[in-house]
Amino acid sequence: MSQKPAWLTEHGKPWLRGESKVAYENPWIRITEHDATAPTGAAAFYGVVGFKNYALAVLPIDEDGAVVLVGQHRFPFADYSWEIPEGGGPKDEDPLTGAQRELAEEADLAAGDWREILRVQLSNSVTDELAIGYLATDLRPASGTVHADDTEDIAMVRVPFREALQAAIDGHIRDALTVAMLLRAYHMAQEGLLSAPLARAMLG
Repeated sequence: MSQKPAWLTEHGKPWLRGESKVAYENPWIRITEHDATAPTGAAAFYGVVGFKNYALAVLPIDEDGAVVLVGQHRFPFADYSWEIPEGGGPKDEDPLTGAQRELAEEADLAAGDWREILRVQLSNSVTDELAIGYLATDLRPASGTVHADDTEDIAMVRVPFREALQAAIDGHIRDALTVAMLLRAYHMAQEGLLSAPLARAMLG
């Protein structure tokens, strides 16, 4: 990681947390209500959605520059979403282990080379969800039995990187992690942060 620029500094006072209570909880999230004091000194009441897992994302890119996307119906927006393989990983587990599991479960793939390329806070005004994204290359079929989630009916497509990137730019792909990972990989290819043959295959 490069050195942080001088202008990336904190200003003002932080939020102060007072008493809190759990308003709702299930195996994946915990909603907590807080009495708080804002940086301005104003009293506030804050609700936070706490996530029990990391959000994990994998961008699988083959040597010819094609990426693997998966499609499924998503409940919250009641729509169909094309996205990179994603899922949750327990916070007491190495995130890479969870990412490898998600690639096998959703795309039936394994990868010989893994590289963490992204860490983002997905919605830091109301949640504490941290996402970690990996670039997976040297792809091959997953070995052994893959146990998919019994609630997921997943389709899979293999498309040129440029087509996937354009679909994200045009708004056809709306999943935040997929958009961010495609843009990050494009930046890496343009800036010489990937192997020359892979970058040429992606950008060609």
